[in-house]
Amino acid sequence: MKQCKTIGALKKTNYTSTSIQNEMSKNLRQLIKKGIPSFSGLYGYEYSVIPDLERAILSGHSINLLGLRGQAKTKIARQMTQLLDEWIPIVDGSEINDDPLNPVSLKAKSLIAKHGDKTPISWLHRDDRFFEKLATPDVSVADLIGDIDPIKAANLKLSYADERVIHFGLIPRAHRCIFVLNELPDLQARIQVALFSILQEKEIQIRGFKLRLPIQTQFVFTANPEDYTNRGSIVTPLKDRIGSQILTHYPKDLKTAKLITKQEAKMPAEGGASIHVSDLARDLIEQIGFEARKSEFIDAKSGVSARMSITSFEALISAAERRTLINGENKTSIRMSDFLGVIAAINGKVELLYEGEQQGAEQISFHLINQAVKSLFKNYFPEIKKLEKVDAKGPFDDLLGWFYKDNELFLEDILPNKIYQDTLKSIPNLEKTLTKYIPKLAVEDKYFMMEFLLWGLEANKKIQKRRTVEGLQFSDGLGSYFDDL
Repeated sequence: MKQCKTIGALKKTNYTSTSIQNEMSKNLRQLIKKGIPSFSGLYGYEYSVIPDLERAILSGHSINLLGLRGQAKTKIARQMTQLLDEWIPIVDGSEINDDPLNPVSLKAKSLIAKHGDKTPISWLHRDDRFFEKLATPDVSVADLIGDIDPIKAANLKLSYADERVIHFGLIPRAHRCIFVLNELPDLQARIQVALFSILQEKEIQIRGFKLRLPIQTQFVFTANPEDYTNRGSIVTPLKDRIGSQILTHYPKDLKTAKLITKQEAKMPAEGGASIHVSDLARDLIEQIGFEARKSEFIDAKSGVSARMSITSFEALISAAERRTLINGENKTSIRMSDFLGVIAAINGKVELLYEGEQQGAEQISFHLINQAVKSLFKNYFPEIKKLEKVDAKGPFDDLLGWFYKDNELFLEDILPNKIYQDTLKSIPNLEKTLTKYIPKLAVEDKYFMMEFLLWGLEANKKIQKRRTVEGLQFSDGLGSYFDDL
């Protein structure tokens, strides 16, 4: 069919004119019948968002994706192009992708009237059928719908009331395409009103000029729940004209969150393969996000993007790689101290409340890491609860006794592997305590877990951890007690 170059040749094929909604629903039905996933890489949405999307597409609805930042709303919209036919014919020279068998613009109708079956056609790939616009206060009706072009009117010697002097905006140019309008509530009310006629009556009105233009566009809107539900942020009649409203969400468990980060994180072209990352380190990266979403210092209404975990993981790898470059080493394993390198990746991803602003972004990020350690620590060292009993002998007394004798441990951020390992092994009973709880520990994870044990004891207020310019200092927990006083 793609070999056809004229309308006459196209008519001899089995091509039939159809709307983009029918096109997408037809292709979706075929995928569902064959058991092929309609969307890929949307982990955690298999039983929530994706079924809602499929129902909306089968219904031919316009869609509003309602969710906080970093919930794959744009990713969903871009994947919808895979439900389009690979190629569609358009009238060659058409500004708005006119269907050769069902033209809607005056220009295309005039060409067909003049040339008949010899009217040339071209072919549009589905990847070129995606339009996206971020709704900002400066977006105008001219941007979205169109405007009168005085230069065109002058050159063609036409009246402003002539349809041919209209310069079409993004939405008419997205005829037979997917059009995504991000952050819908940020669009001015008068611009939202201009969308009414397009969505419902298939009309456009430009400076008093009314034009019947049956645009067939698959509209996809995105919005933040806080803005969308506020009175005045969005015009109610526009809500009524959107077919389906679909709620997105953050991953509900560590396993799903890890799959997302693994898929989206960009590993360095060189050096990344020589860095071993333990499963616990990956869990900690994700747990930081879970802690942030329930933190009293962070605005929950703003959300904590999944991009925070992605950029944090990339920063963690880079912290280890930088250390190997400084020390001239070929390989290494992630250390707990490398997590200090992810603070910069966390800072810009969270919106702090007043209490958080008082503490400062750096302190809150450090606090989130410590909270993640505390949450996961009990999974590996369940007897940590026994430390709450003051008089009873605790399971970590042999290890803690060394610190209680005024001994201190200092771990520099960029220690070479051998010195780092020897430093940890120099603490009496540290390795013995670790072996007691995790007897079958992989060699490459051993030192990470030894340091994790120290971080966990500090998170449970049994020893003190201080951040210095060059590294971390672990000492007797009474020091922090006196600091609180």
